[in-house]
Amino acid sequence: MNSELLRFSTAGSVDDGKSTLIGRLLYDSKSIFEDQFEAVKSASERRGEEGVNLALLTDGLKAEREQGITIDVAYRYFSTPKRKFIIADTPGHIQYTRNMVTGASTSNVALILVDARQGIVEQTRRHAIISSLLQIPHLVICINKMDLVNYDQAVFEKIRSEFEGFASKLDIHDVSFIPISALKGDNVVDRSQNMDWYEGTTLLYYLENVHIGSDHNHIDTRFPVQYVIRPYNDAFHDYRGYAGRVAGGILKKGDKVMVLPSGFTTEIEKIDTADGEIEEAFAPMSVTILLKDDIDISRGDMIVRENNQPNVTQDLELRICWFNERPLQPRGKYEIRHTTQTARCIVQEIQYKMDVNTLHRNLEDKTVRMNDIARISIRTTKPLLVDSYSKNRITGSVILVDEGTNETVAAGMVI
Repeated sequence: MNSELLRFSTAGSVDDGKSTLIGRLLYDSKSIFEDQFEAVKSASERRGEEGVNLALLTDGLKAEREQGITIDVAYRYFSTPKRKFIIADTPGHIQYTRNMVTGASTSNVALILVDARQGIVEQTRRHAIISSLLQIPHLVICINKMDLVNYDQAVFEKIRSEFEGFASKLDIHDVSFIPISALKGDNVVDRSQNMDWYEGTTLLYYLENVHIGSDHNHIDTRFPVQYVIRPYNDAFHDYRGYAGRVAGGILKKGDKVMVLPSGFTTEIEKIDTADGEIEEAFAPMSVTILLKDDIDISRGDMIVRENNQPNVTQDLELRICWFNERPLQPRGKYEIRHTTQTARCIVQEIQYKMDVNTLHRNLEDKTVRMNDIARISIRTTKPLLVDSYSKNRITGSVILVDEGTNETVAAGMVI
């Protein structure tokens, strides 16, 4: 039985206990090896710390451990009998907004850590705003270090109501609040004996059971062709399959489909996977589709439904997060990558920059520097098959690449 994969990102200010929380999840869910635990135990003893410092499980980089900060995005994998998990551990500082955007862009759930003693701080608000911009379907506010406020329910309730007041202005639909102590293990994997007033679930139970089946768009059929399969072997000389990853909708054998940009229509003859033929495919499965008619299709084309098509356009409105040291150039030319398509584009207008702490639009200063979030208009050299990001996170996202250095300079969401 294939267990479902849940991706979640963690964010919080420095010292909110992210690394300890991830360490605790891995340790209490029995997802680390004995020798890893022993190494962490002896490192903790060397540092003269009481007990085992579980944060050392995740603060993998030595230099970074010495400075006490987590940089870049660290991915961790663990699984329980119910689900497989990928954790994107992202840094909290404002100068790492781009790392947070990268780590959270594919997440089903965002965990935002709040120190019970500090309450909601600027970084909490910024992480919530970025999670809302990235349309992460589920948000969990982990109110950590409850042991340091005597597991006081009033502290938890105060932080919860303050966050709810702020989040009502954002596009966030599913928020949960869990009081935890990552250090002591309260409500992380095991229920806390110290907070009998809390009636919700533990964090691991939430992660194992949150419904993510409808996080993908299963209504609008989108299949960007990644590769055309033509075997060289004579036995399969009439095999012609189109391989790729379903970006939306459900594809079934016998379905009538249309191929864009040509506009030809045909039927799905069969759907192949590495494990053999299947009757239907949906996001985010990787499959090979065989069609009834021999149509000229190449990488970058898209298989859709005749009565439900993406926008075919060369003019895009994007919300971007800028990744590069060199600012965005007005009238600058960049390479744009969207699903399996590559084109070139020119920046026509920088409309405004967004303050990620307040959501205010800055119409005066339009110099877009590293970690800035801005709204821009671009024109591409050929039509792209796009949906708005709010409708489909795959067909609604692009990246911009500097043609000279081949560096990814921005991630963009189609408005």
